[in-house]
Amino acid sequence: MTVHTPPPEGGRIVDEPMGDALSRRYLAYALSTITNRALPDVRDGFKPVHRRIMYAMHQMRLNPQAAARKCAKVVGEVMGTYHPHGDASIYDALVRLAQDFAQRYPLVDGQGNFGNIDGDNAAAMRYTECKLTPAAVLLMEGIDQDAVDFRPTYDDQDEEPVVLPAGFPNLLANGSSGIAVGMATSIPPHNVGELIDACLLLLEKPEASTAELAEIVPGPDFPTGGVAVEGHAAMLEAYETGRGGVRLRARWEREPLERGGYQIVITEVPYQVQKGKLIEALAELIEQKKAPLLGDVRDESAEDIRIVLDPKSRNIEAESLMESLFRLSDLEIRFPINMNVLDASGTPGVMGLKACLQAFLDHRRDVLNRRSAWRIERVEKRLHLLEGLRIVFLNLDEVIRIVREEETPKAVLIARFGLSELQADYILDTRLRQLARIEEMAIENEHKALAEELANLKALTSSPAKQWKKIGQELEATRKAMVSPRRTTIAEAVDSSAFVAPEAFIPREAITVILSERGWIRAVKGKVEDPSELKFKEGDSLGFLVPGFTTDKLLVAASDGRVFTVGADKLASGRGHGEPLRLMIDLEESAGIVALFAHQPGAKLLIASKAGYGFIAPEDELLAQKRGGKQVLNGDLLAAIRVTGDHVVTIGENLKTLIFKAEELPEMGRGKGVKLQSYKQGGLTDVAVFDGEAGPEWVDGGGRRRNWPDWKDWLGKRAGAGRMGPRGLRKFR
Repeated sequence: MTVHTPPPEGGRIVDEPMGDALSRRYLAYALSTITNRALPDVRDGFKPVHRRIMYAMHQMRLNPQAAARKCAKVVGEVMGTYHPHGDASIYDALVRLAQDFAQRYPLVDGQGNFGNIDGDNAAAMRYTECKLTPAAVLLMEGIDQDAVDFRPTYDDQDEEPVVLPAGFPNLLANGSSGIAVGMATSIPPHNVGELIDACLLLLEKPEASTAELAEIVPGPDFPTGGVAVEGHAAMLEAYETGRGGVRLRARWEREPLERGGYQIVITEVPYQVQKGKLIEALAELIEQKKAPLLGDVRDESAEDIRIVLDPKSRNIEAESLMESLFRLSDLEIRFPINMNVLDASGTPGVMGLKACLQAFLDHRRDVLNRRSAWRIERVEKRLHLLEGLRIVFLNLDEVIRIVREEETPKAVLIARFGLSELQADYILDTRLRQLARIEEMAIENEHKALAEELANLKALTSSPAKQWKKIGQELEATRKAMVSPRRTTIAEAVDSSAFVAPEAFIPREAITVILSERGWIRAVKGKVEDPSELKFKEGDSLGFLVPGFTTDKLLVAASDGRVFTVGADKLASGRGHGEPLRLMIDLEESAGIVALFAHQPGAKLLIASKAGYGFIAPEDELLAQKRGGKQVLNGDLLAAIRVTGDHVVTIGENLKTLIFKAEELPEMGRGKGVKLQSYKQGGLTDVAVFDGEAGPEWVDGGGRRRNWPDWKDWLGKRAGAGRMGPRGLRKFR
């Protein structure tokens, strides 16, 4: 039995502050995420997983002319040799490289179900097959000619490229996105022809400004097309700083129908918007009455996208309908631009358009020089061997004699003709039939061609001007091979602040809003002549009856001091019992409804609490944009009354009544307010506003309204105690 002695005391213990230990370890994790997972390299535009997929497929000889292989085979090779992570993440990356709606220039030729723009996933990797596309071959060209550095794989059993040669600016051509620790990247796709033209301008004019480059590259070119409406100034700033965004809209056209009608057909959706989810969202807008101009939506897509929108009425302008939908749905998106990349040294940083293109050109020059050096080495070696063959042909008989008669022909050849060991070995390995007279001419021609090539290569490596010229020629050839018309239209900037709110397009129709005691709300067309004929759920009854229009905003005042806003056009029809108001607003279960109004711009409300405090609130300041409403009163709300007169009358729990002028109350948006009436105990029971010329009214115990001719006897200053009111006075409404 082996006895393991423990290490010396402290041998496994590191004595350091916890903060330092955590900081160092978290920093190591953050740097690993940034450099090995989330940010692309500015030179080839790849993250490690994509680069490893490309190289593994290259090693498997899955070129465009070869037969496709199972994706499972490729994923297994990538995972086992280069990328020690889950097969799902590798396959997801491979699938994205093959999707023509995700990549502007797909790098994988996928065969089988690789998903679609509706959002359906690709089939399992055991069913699909893949190989490289011609664009991917351009990115790999020269990788076997020492064009780039290699490093050991994770298990030191093989080697992988640090970066690919990159025959075109893939970073900007296909874009990239990723989230690291403390930083992110988001680069849109561009047209490779425009990018190469911009590179050629930089070769011709290195001091060219970003503005000059932006004339050639006016904006992104997304694989799904669309219309970019960001504007030249905003795009120029994004290309200057490396940060910004581009607003992208769906492409649409108006199709006339019979009898003066029309329909709108959407042929291109914004980038990364799933068509299926977009149609679901549009249908939900119709169901929730949030798109008042849209009547119906249907999908008539086959191979091409065709989403048909029917307007609510033929009188609605197509432009108005689309502007409202651009604001309400993903028919318009804002694609962020954050060109955060790793430079040639692996350092993360945000680069502008010119910096990215210049980094690509610098990489191409490095690749060119390394390939030239690799070729020079091999040409010189071949010329050396040809020199030996030329000596053979000049002394063919003697060489044959030495080979036949000498015991050590290699040593004799070296000594007799001054050959190198390499030349001697090559001569001895050469077949006799290759030494025929006809081969002599071929050797001379080959020697002449290689000597000329060597001179050109050495001239190229010693002249930066020739190197840049060669790079330009290679880029022009690449442009011809990858020519592709622009898909995204660059349009004039659209001022979103000038858009008319969708509510402005709601047909103005008279309605009556019905809110029951239990909180069920609905709207019926026209005026309710006899409220007693209204039907409610068993045990429920009428709470509020408010006339208005479909274009109105309803103000709902709750007992917890909040005021909510509900669009009248969003209410359920009056055929049934409606729907619970609590589904439309975030109203607490313990809170009740105190008042319901159709908002009148410029109007004012008297807000009063049960404790006897209150103030005047402008209705315009009470409108809320969120379901949670707006907190108006600090306390329990007793009443919210529209101010239609110049006097306020209050009655307390002690039955004392006070009348004072409304001008004594402050006007404020929210708060506790000032004291309305003083009480030794108890609080406020009811409050009302009336016009001094007409006088107030009150309701007796029998529900009859009574005049109050001597109301001035109760007139006083705000916050007074008041006096006992007329016999039977309990409330004013």
